Amino acid sequence: MTARPRTTRSPGRYEVSRNARALAARCEPRIDELARRISRDRAERASNAPEDAEDAEIAATARYGLRLFARRPLDPVCRADDYRMFRERAAQRAEQGVPLRQLLRSHALGVYVLWQALHDSAGPGEEAALSELAGLLLRTQEGIMGAVAETYLDERAALDAERYERRRSVLRGLLDGTRAADDEAVRALGVEHGGLVLCLRVESAASATGRVMAERRRRRRLRTALEGGFGGEVLTVLTDDGGHAVVPGRDGQGAPEVPEGLVELLRRDCGVEVRLAAVPAATAVDFAEAARTAAEVIRVARACGRPPGLHRLDDVLLEFHLSRNSESSGPIAALLDPIADRPELLATLGTYLESQRDRRGTARQLGLHPNTVDNRLARIAELTGLDLSAPRGTALALAALLLRGARTVNGPAAASGSAGA
Repeated sequence: MTARPRTTRSPGRYEVSRNARALAARCEPRIDELARRISRDRAERASNAPEDAEDAEIAATARYGLRLFARRPLDPVCRADDYRMFRERAAQRAEQGVPLRQLLRSHALGVYVLWQALHDSAGPGEEAALSELAGLLLRTQEGIMGAVAETYLDERAALDAERYERRRSVLRGLLDGTRAADDEAVRALGVEHGGLVLCLRVESAASATGRVMAERRRRRRLRTALEGGFGGEVLTVLTDDGGHAVVPGRDGQGAPEVPEGLVELLRRDCGVEVRLAAVPAATAVDFAEAARTAAEVIRVARACGRPPGLHRLDDVLLEFHLSRNSESSGPIAALLDPIADRPELLATLGTYLESQRDRRGTARQLGLHPNTVDNRLARIAELTGLDLSAPRGTALALAALLLRGARTVNGPAAASGSAGA
């Protein structure tokens, strides 16, 4: 298993003198002994001593490395295939979860043992040959260490990606209700005590150029910011426009609270405005309902014209209730059909209701003159028959907006109408 094609350095040549070749040849008969010593010393230094099979495997790898070095003075060409065994062993260790530092220490130990053997075998007058072999040893290990580290990191990246995707698939199923919250799924995510279910929506300003890269980077930053804000692991199923997340609960503590300043942290790190709603779930069984509620809170808040930020159910309790479907939902939503193709009127109506029927506040938000707002409100009343000066007319208009899922437009599009609109 590999995360990407291996990169291999161009073959090189390691030329050494005749004296150095003779010194290296004297150590060759000791290869089996040195391999056993490397394996034994590694086991003594490691916190978890290897089993017999692994011990034999380590000895075999050490033996291969020693023979590779012993052959180098006689065959100075460095071939790409020389490192194949080291790559295979590194991939196995990555899959077994052996730390990279432990793997590199084993190779460093082999270098030290071989250097000692060369040093002990060198006689008077062979100092230059010993120095030459020491340089060869370091150059050889450069290639081996590079191959080991590259393969290990690639394998770990692939394994981590697989694990992340499995967990993401399980979480997605729990959030959309397509997977039962069985013991296996719950244990896989570590949500035995429920958690806080988040719904996020981002206001993207990315252009088509570089959009994929920008959105991938933003998702990564969202995950990082969420984990930084909550101070621990946050499970995420993110999309280009936001997505969902779950902060696992703790035994006896229930679902965590949304940290103060989290939305500002998300906005700063991601560079876009963010809407966030959070609903606690006592158990994983409740994740799907909590996710639906959180998404609906954001929809209602947006339809009411509330600015991006943290939206709580209590903040939109009446609007949430009014947006529920019933037998009367169709006729109420149809009240705004006469202005369905007039986005500037819908925008004015939503902002006016959100501003508690403050015409001047509505004008400021939309960048209009107050008289323009008055003209638009009069036109809305004329076309729909709703009396926006009466409580009943205001309630009907609000319910109709919510049921239609209308999104208030705050900006140039809302201000584009003329004063006589």
